Amino acid sequence: MTINPLCSNNYAHIFAVVVVYWIVSIVVVFINKALLSSQEFDINVPLFIAWFQCLVSALICFTFSILSIVFPKIIRFPRGNPLQWQTIKKVTPLTILFILMLSTNNYCLKFLGVTFYYVGRSLTTVFNVILSYLILGEKTSMSCLVCCFVITSGFILGIDQENLAGSFSAVGTVFGVLSSFSMACYSIQINRLLPDLNNQIWLLTYYNNVYATVLFLPLLTLEAKEISDYSKLMSRNFVLLMIVGGVCALLVSYVTALQVQVTSPLTHNISGTAKACFQTVLASYVYHEWKSTLWWLSNIIVLGGSAAYTVVRNLEMGQNQ
Repeated sequence: MTINPLCSNNYAHIFAVVVVYWIVSIVVVFINKALLSSQEFDINVPLFIAWFQCLVSALICFTFSILSIVFPKIIRFPRGNPLQWQTIKKVTPLTILFILMLSTNNYCLKFLGVTFYYVGRSLTTVFNVILSYLILGEKTSMSCLVCCFVITSGFILGIDQENLAGSFSAVGTVFGVLSSFSMACYSIQINRLLPDLNNQIWLLTYYNNVYATVLFLPLLTLEAKEISDYSKLMSRNFVLLMIVGGVCALLVSYVTALQVQVTSPLTHNISGTAKACFQTVLASYVYHEWKSTLWWLSNIIVLGGSAAYTVVRNLEMGQNQ
């Protein structure tokens, strides 16, 4: 989707895009944490929250799809019909991974604090390397393997420090690992599917959210008791946060693609790593969670290993090209 696209990638434009990416991405994490763990709401519906955000995203994409037909010179959105059988067969397996990723991510965020959230689900890179070898047969250099070892070491140190601090959640960590695994699977499958959709990321986002809205419905029976409590679900603050969270979740997808477009994949990954570091520091201040030196060291190790992997991987790809 393109709305009045800017032609020149000047520094002010790039800076603005990066700032918006940081703001929207961090806002989504804090909103979801508030929805999942706030004592104000006191409601346990991680799956319902994920479903509602998919619904909001699907409705927004549908709206822009219609508006692009009515106002083609102002709004552009890739044409596509999510009800076509061939499209449903192609995209549904990816949507199942999408649902798994959203669900485990919400459960991870529910049981883990925002400060430890990044470390708790930091193994995406490690799983990506493993799955790329098992599924695609791609071999990884020794330098990248060393970076994965560094990330894993930081993850283990972080668990140890959380345990010593008395804030460790085994359930949250397991969901974090599952979230990392599903995200790695999801990213690999995206690369396989996008060519079939003419590399239209927004079109895939549209289909994914439409199908997820439907496929989530059977899972919502697991939270039927909590969902039946309409008084909590329909409270003004809860509904407002749900809507804002859904809009921001969709904006993250758009701004992420925009940041890659105006900079580069390497710069985007470095920006994401720096954002995670700032998010951890901000969460520590907001929630008054003062941590030990070794705890902060575990975060630095994970962030450093992730950044190093990004740099090494992009240099290798450049040399291969």
